[in-house]
Amino acid sequence: MSQVTLTEEAAYEVKDMLKKNDMADGYLRFKVQGGGCTGLTYGMSAEHEKNDNDIEFEYYGVKLIIDQHDIPVVDGTVIGFKQSLLGGGFTIDNPLASLSCGCGASFRTKTKEGTPNKC
Repeated sequence: MSQVTLTEEAAYEVKDMLKKNDMADGYLRFKVQGGGCTGLTYGMSAEHEKNDNDIEFEYYGVKLIIDQHDIPVVDGTVIGFKQSLLGGGFTIDNPLASLSCGCGASFRTKTKEGTPNKC
Protein backbone atom coordinates (compact mmCIF):
# COMPACT_ATOMS: atom_id res chain seq x y z
CA MET A 1 0.00 0.00 0.00
CA SER A 2 1.16 3.51 -0.77
CA GLN A 3 2.35 5.47 2.20
CA VAL A 4 3.27 9.01 3.21
CA THR A 5 4.36 9.36 6.83
CA LEU A 6 4.03 12.25 9.26
CA THR A 7 6.54 12.16 12.13
CA GLU A 8 5.48 12.72 15.72
CA GLU A 9 7.23 16.14 15.78
CA ALA A 10 5.45 17.22 12.59
CA ALA A 11 2.10 15.95 13.88
CA TYR A 12 2.52 18.02 17.04
CA GLU A 13 3.12 21.17 14.96
CA VAL A 14 0.18 20.42 12.66
CA LYS A 15 -2.16 19.80 15.60
CA ASP A 16 -1.10 23.12 17.10
CA MET A 17 -1.63 24.92 13.77
CA LEU A 18 -5.08 23.37 13.26
CA LYS A 19 -6.12 24.20 16.81
CA LYS A 20 -5.00 27.84 16.46
CA ASN A 21 -7.13 28.12 13.31
CA ASP A 22 -10.23 26.59 14.94
CA MET A 23 -9.83 23.45 12.81
CA ALA A 24 -8.99 20.85 15.46
CA ASP A 25 -11.10 18.32 13.52
CA GLY A 26 -9.63 19.37 10.16
CA TYR A 27 -7.24 17.67 7.78
CA LEU A 28 -3.70 18.41 6.64
CA ARG A 29 -3.54 18.28 2.85
CA PHE A 30 -0.17 17.36 1.32
CA LYS A 31 -0.06 18.08 -2.41
CA VAL A 32 2.14 18.34 -5.47
CA GLN A 33 1.86 21.11 -8.06
CA GLY A 34 3.80 22.06 -11.17
CA GLY A 35 6.41 24.80 -10.90
CA GLY A 36 9.55 25.64 -8.98
CA CYS A 37 13.09 25.38 -10.31
CA THR A 38 12.93 21.65 -11.04
CA GLY A 39 9.31 21.18 -12.13
CA LEU A 40 7.22 20.08 -9.15
CA THR A 41 6.56 21.73 -5.79
CA TYR A 42 5.19 20.47 -2.50
CA GLY A 43 2.32 22.19 -0.75
CA MET A 44 0.48 21.80 2.53
CA SER A 45 -2.78 23.33 3.64
CA ALA A 46 -5.48 22.91 6.26
CA GLU A 47 -8.80 21.59 4.95
CA HIS A 48 -12.25 21.23 6.52
CA GLU A 49 -13.14 18.13 4.52
CA LYS A 50 -11.64 15.60 2.16
CA ASN A 51 -12.50 14.96 -1.49
CA ASP A 52 -13.57 11.70 -3.15
CA ASN A 53 -10.10 11.29 -4.73
CA ASP A 54 -8.26 11.67 -1.42
CA ILE A 55 -6.38 8.94 0.38
CA GLU A 56 -6.40 9.43 4.16
CA PHE A 57 -3.69 8.51 6.63
CA GLU A 58 -3.72 9.20 10.37
CA TYR A 59 -0.63 9.83 12.50
CA TYR A 60 -0.63 10.84 16.16
CA GLY A 61 -4.18 12.16 15.86
CA VAL A 62 -3.59 14.15 12.65
CA LYS A 63 -5.61 13.26 9.56
CA LEU A 64 -3.35 13.59 6.50
CA ILE A 65 -5.00 13.64 3.06
CA ILE A 66 -3.41 13.32 -0.37
CA ASP A 67 -5.06 13.23 -3.78
CA GLN A 68 -4.60 9.73 -5.17
CA HIS A 69 -3.06 11.25 -8.36
CA ASP A 70 -0.16 12.68 -6.30
CA ILE A 71 0.73 9.36 -4.63
CA PRO A 72 2.96 8.07 -7.48
CA VAL A 73 5.42 10.96 -6.96
CA VAL A 74 5.35 11.05 -3.14
CA ASP A 75 5.05 7.39 -2.15
CA GLY A 76 7.42 6.71 0.74
CA THR A 77 7.78 10.39 1.68
CA VAL A 78 8.34 11.33 5.31
CA ILE A 79 7.13 14.75 6.47
CA GLY A 80 9.05 15.89 9.52
CA PHE A 81 9.66 19.01 11.56
CA LYS A 82 13.04 20.37 12.64
CA GLN A 83 13.66 23.06 15.22
CA SER A 84 16.85 25.14 15.07
CA LEU A 85 18.26 28.32 16.57
CA LEU A 86 16.82 30.26 13.63
CA GLY A 87 13.34 28.81 14.03
CA GLY A 88 11.64 25.69 12.80
CA GLY A 89 10.11 24.27 9.69
CA PHE A 90 8.71 21.23 7.99
CA THR A 91 11.06 18.87 6.18
CA ILE A 92 10.15 16.58 3.30
CA ASP A 93 12.19 13.48 2.59
CA ASN A 94 10.97 12.01 -0.70
CA PRO A 95 12.87 8.87 -1.80
CA LEU A 96 11.40 9.21 -5.32
CA ALA A 97 12.89 12.69 -5.91
CA SER A 98 15.68 12.30 -8.45
CA LEU A 99 16.52 16.02 -8.47
CA SER A 100 15.78 18.78 -5.96
CA CYS A 101 16.56 22.47 -5.92
CA GLY A 102 18.47 24.25 -3.17
CA CYS A 103 15.34 25.39 -1.32
CA GLY A 104 14.12 21.80 -0.95
CA ALA A 105 10.57 22.66 -2.02
CA SER A 106 10.99 21.85 -5.71
CA PHE A 107 11.77 18.44 -7.16
CA ARG A 108 11.27 16.00 -10.01
CA THR A 109 11.14 12.23 -10.18
CA LYS A 110 12.41 9.82 -12.81
CA THR A 111 8.87 9.45 -14.13
CA LYS A 112 7.50 13.00 -13.72
CA GLU A 113 9.25 16.26 -14.52
CA GLY A 114 6.40 18.74 -14.07
CA THR A 115 6.63 22.28 -15.42
CA PRO A 116 9.72 24.18 -14.17
CA ASN A 117 9.59 27.96 -13.79
CA LYS A 118 12.40 30.05 -15.23
CA CYS A 119 14.73 31.06 -12.41
